[in-house]
Amino acid sequence: MSWTRFKEYNFPNNALGVSLDLSRMPFPDGTLEQMAVPMQKCFAEMSALEKGAIANPDENRMVGHYWLRAAHLAPTAELSKEITETLEAIKSFAARIHSGAVKGPRGVFKHLLVVGIGGSALGPQLVNQALARPGKDKLAVHFFDNTDPDGMDYVLGQIGSGLADTLVVVISKSGGTVETRNGMLEAAAAFKAAGLDPAKQFVAVTGAGSKLEQVAIREGWLARFPMWDWVGGRTSELCAVGLLPAALQGIDIDAMLAGAAAMDAVTRVPNLKDNPAALLSATWYWATDGRGSRDMVVLPYKDRLLLMSRYLQQLIMESLGKELDLQGRPVNQGIAVYGNKGSTDQHAYVQQLREGVNNFFVTFIEVLRDREGPSMEVESGITSGDYLQGFMLGTRDALSEKNRHSVTITVPDCSARTVGMLIALFERAVGFYATLVGINAYHQPGVEAGKKAATGVIALKLKVVDALKTAKGAALTAEALAAKAGAADKAELVYKIVEHLAANAGSGVVKTAQEPWWNSTYTMR
Repeated sequence: MSWTRFKEYNFPNNALGVSLDLSRMPFPDGTLEQMAVPMQKCFAEMSALEKGAIANPDENRMVGHYWLRAAHLAPTAELSKEITETLEAIKSFAARIHSGAVKGPRGVFKHLLVVGIGGSALGPQLVNQALARPGKDKLAVHFFDNTDPDGMDYVLGQIGSGLADTLVVVISKSGGTVETRNGMLEAAAAFKAAGLDPAKQFVAVTGAGSKLEQVAIREGWLARFPMWDWVGGRTSELCAVGLLPAALQGIDIDAMLAGAAAMDAVTRVPNLKDNPAALLSATWYWATDGRGSRDMVVLPYKDRLLLMSRYLQQLIMESLGKELDLQGRPVNQGIAVYGNKGSTDQHAYVQQLREGVNNFFVTFIEVLRDREGPSMEVESGITSGDYLQGFMLGTRDALSEKNRHSVTITVPDCSARTVGMLIALFERAVGFYATLVGINAYHQPGVEAGKKAATGVIALKLKVVDALKTAKGAALTAEALAAKAGAADKAELVYKIVEHLAANAGSGVVKTAQEPWWNSTYTMR
């Protein structure tokens, strides 16, 4: 990569302190000029979205996460007021928790348990890890982010005897998300087992009139904060979903919002080369042939940004992974995202990136400031941070030598403002790219299909248990059970269900292994 090319394709923004280096994406000269034409449609559609257009026709709703950091841009005074008042309510509640004006049965809260899944967990987890200040945080933060009983036991084990000092925030827009509901019920059971009243320590973040809000009102929870239908889960970090946990942790949420607002202002500029989100989306389009032909490998060279790849997996893959385009034609779009952190990746999968199948491009995230304060020298004139940069720059060169492509995003530090900027940068890049390939970035029919299928499995499980109870004491194969449960065509699912039942204490199901394995039998005690 030549200095001349770097000068042409490195795009610093001095006001933000952020730069985007595209010089290692070997697109031909003139590519960006050609992309400037379709990008005009992206700018127009994004402008309409921010003005309140129905951007998600499937659900007949607006998409307004950009208003969260610029309430005055919301299309109605009522929405602006709701956003502003919610932000103030979050700050007020956090202040009352920190001061002890609202406290637990043993005094000031020390722990925060966040119960959510998907966007209701990934964003808060990213911010928690990126901006934590061990020993200085107001509350130690823990997460239930799945319906895995052992995972919940693990988290409860970390909290230990501190349940009386734990505030719980349950996050679900509909209140019907099964994983979150299960986490709420498990948490409540743990509190009751410890002789505590969950209502005195639980807070809800949910939609108006949802099942969760109804529970919170009926039981008299500590507080409720709104989720709006115009904010999707994967773009919800800068509403109460993410701001409430961050504020309770003691993070400067005003700085996060200011960083996002500053990035938004720059990425509204309707000029490709002056707009980092537009440049990023145009580069994705070129790198993947506009059809996801390459994966995106996210490599932040900063421990605090370890979870950036997980956060971007949902933001990018749920937004762009679509079977149909806006005209209903099959297109099977998407960009697969995975990642690790530098320099850990030196000892993990860089070997394959450099010498294996060339089906990816890398997004490096470089953080200029190593730490708060000066660093010691590990060699004469060299710090640990110098080595971290050396590994990043060396890895870029090693990949370039083998025609492996990369983008580098350089940020000044890992502050609340910078995290807000990164969130806003990728949110808008995803929106632009969706317009380029003609898909709806703001719905998720595949997720809903998975939920529906899971509901079917649960219904079948109940039928299997009923069949076992009816034939109590009888030894039945999975195939016989399937027939008895009225699901002869679902023998495989029945087999998986009874294997799970037999492996868990309390189910009452006992397995007798046989050869071949499909002749094994299951009995209800």
